[in-house]
Formats: sequence, C-alpha cells, structure tokens
Amino acid sequence: MMNVCCYAEACDRNRDPIFEVIEPLLRHRRAVLEIGSGTGQHAIYFAKKIPHLVWHTSDREENHPAIQGWLDKAGLPNVLPPQSLDVSQPDWPAPDIDTVFSANTAHIMGWHEVELFFSGVGRLLPDGGILLLYGPFNYSNQFTSESNRVFDQRLRERDPDSGIRDFERLDQLAQREQMVLRNDFQMPANNRLLFWQKALP
Repeated sequence: MMNVCCYAEACDRNRDPIFEVIEPLLRHRRAVLEIGSGTGQHAIYFAKKIPHLVWHTSDREENHPAIQGWLDKAGLPNVLPPQSLDVSQPDWPAPDIDTVFSANTAHIMGWHEVELFFSGVGRLLPDGGILLLYGPFNYSNQFTSESNRVFDQRLRERDPDSGIRDFERLDQLAQREQMVLRNDFQMPANNRLLFWQKALP
C-alpha cells in the first residue's frame, strides 16, 4: 500500500476538473514538462488518459522517491522518471517538449523564484508552445474568496516569501517571455487554470 506521506488528497480532488480543461489543449501536443510533480499523481493520471503524450516529471531531489513510487506502480510507457529541477538552479533540464504544466506551485515559491520560473519556461518553450498554470490567484490585488484569504495567511505565516500571486503580475512576466494569455479558466474551489502560448515569430 502506498505510504500516506506520498499521497496528496488534493490531486485526487482536482484531477478531473483539470483534465476536462487541459485535454482539448493537449490533443495535438507531443510532450509535457511538469514542473513540481510532487507525488507524481497528476502525471500518471493525465498520461494514462492521453497516451500519445510523453510526460516528463520533475521536482527537487527530495520528492523523487515519491514520484518514482507512483511511476513504478503505474508502469506507463509515456511517463519518464523525474528530472532534478529547482527553478533557482542556473541550468535547467532541456527535454524536447512543447508544453509546460505546473499545479499549485506559484504560491509556495518566493517571488524571485516565480520570476525564475517564467524565464526558465520562456527559454524551454518553442514558438507556439504552451504554459498551463493551475492554482489560486488574486485579481487587482484582491482575493477571490475568504478561503483564499485564509489560505494566503497560512502560507505567509509558514514562509513570508510565499503567498497567492496576482494574476496581473504573472501575466507581465509571461509577456516578457513573449507568451500571450489565451484563456483564464475558472476552476472549482476558487482556483484557476491560466493558459499562455509563446508567440509565433
């Protein structure tokens, strides 16, 4: 039985709503880099449902055993072992991908790390490549719900550099990397899924 420390209940709660949104966007894509794969649950769930897609998992080294445990259990040929990726490291892995997916990461990173995330994604994505970023976001410096306000307070008590990010500031970072916002999907539990595409020349 999978150790409870390697199981994220939130992944089971949000995987179906996320899949409904991303599946049409991924039908004609080749390969995804997931930044911050966590337990690996999202990777195996989405990769199983979209078997033509090569799914590259990545995270900090300490999360690799959990990811590999889920990958070993699933035995999917289109999910690759986790690569070491901390957004603050100078040299990122450079898999041949046309999509980046990341869930519930922006609010646990410091702002400088968020900046590095976008610059790294901008370097990796080819023209026409897409970035899909899931999580809670603020708009015009306002929380979208009381629960998000409480969540933000808990985040900042644990780490003052973390917190729910403002959509407008994220979009500015994306624009610096020639990424254009294509959609902003409303999701359950006061979350969103932001969809940017790197501009074609």
